[in-house]
Amino acid sequence: MAAQDRLRTYRGKRDFERTREPSGRPDRTRGGEPRFVVQIHDARRMHFDFRLQVDGVLKSWSVPRGPSTDPGDKRLAVPTEDHPLEYEDFEGVIPKGEYGGGTVIVWDRGTYEPLSHDRRGRPVDFAESLERGHATFRLHGAKLRGEYALTRFRGGADGEDAWLLVRKGPARSDGHGTPDPRRARSVRSGRTLAQVAAAGRE
Repeated sequence: MAAQDRLRTYRGKRDFERTREPSGRPDRTRGGEPRFVVQIHDARRMHFDFRLQVDGVLKSWSVPRGPSTDPGDKRLAVPTEDHPLEYEDFEGVIPKGEYGGGTVIVWDRGTYEPLSHDRRGRPVDFAESLERGHATFRLHGAKLRGEYALTRFRGGADGEDAWLLVRKGPARSDGHGTPDPRRARSVRSGRTLAQVAAAGRE
């Protein structure tokens, strides 16, 4: 399926004359290592959005408690619609009344290294590993570094899949789980949610 077709749901939920969120350009490509981004989204409910670049879009999960650096923390991750690659850079205020209305900051971003393999140790295409329900990868971000796994574990009440996002291996020596989202600062601008929200009202 073309990346533009995968963005149909994303576009259908948004009025781009009201929101500054990117609509996604047909010719948008990014070379090099695949990217990831983690955004904090202060919407109806505060949550983290975890996104991985896969086949021309950002595959996305809503993580209520955020990703953790502690392997003992198993974090619920609920799939959401695919987002355009440009969303990696989005930070600002989504207008009230629009889908996902609220403030967004870029908490972390960087590249990731696919690590998925079959039972014989042979590499498996990353998109295929997600389809199968288990994918491993190594994050190279400003805040999140090391190996993580996404595992589908059950069907949600509304028929959607539910996943777990888990840090694998030893905890980082400087790891403290997940920060208080209201005190966290953007890696893009250095601002907090409150500062971005205040700027959006000016």
